[in-house]
Amino acid sequence: MTAIQLVAGLGNPGPEYQQTRHNAGFWFVDAMAERCGITLRNEARFHSDVAGCTLDGHDFRLQKPTTFMNHSGRAVAALAGYFRVPRQTILVIHDDLDLPPGTVRLKRGGGHGGHNGLRDLIPSLGGKDFLRLRIGIGHPGDRDRVVDYVLSRPSREDRRLIDEGIEAAVDTMPGILAGELEQAMHRLHSRD
Repeated sequence: MTAIQLVAGLGNPGPEYQQTRHNAGFWFVDAMAERCGITLRNEARFHSDVAGCTLDGHDFRLQKPTTFMNHSGRAVAALAGYFRVPRQTILVIHDDLDLPPGTVRLKRGGGHGGHNGLRDLIPSLGGKDFLRLRIGIGHPGDRDRVVDYVLSRPSREDRRLIDEGIEAAVDTMPGILAGELEQAMHRLHSRD
């Protein structure tokens, strides 16, 4: 049972990307910051917006890399390295095309599955045994349309489902932070 020390949400910086599907990881971090009653501040040395957070007696850091998605690893590795955060105590939140909108899955390890943020993170962190919280955004049905799809806004209904999934995930965070992963997985995976 390993307590989580760093919660990193993946996304792209800038107002033009703020409401796009690829930023579901950022949406999650924003929801966590609101739950903790804190504001993230830009920390140039970590290429990120960062804040310390306490939830149910667990202290951890929230991070939104300000690098673009394809360079997420540089930001997460900089913060983790500075604070000596072991890879196994990092939770990375990212959008997932293979899950329907609003479906949320928690897992440890695995490949990058074509996700450019994970593709950069794995070598930057020196391994893949970190936790992932995958937020479903649905699939456009054609792989040639994936880039435009992830960089566009979800429909109102899809956004509602994604927000509900994020809310459910935030509700399970005390257990995740404490390292009670089986219970958290059961809660999240039985929502469907």
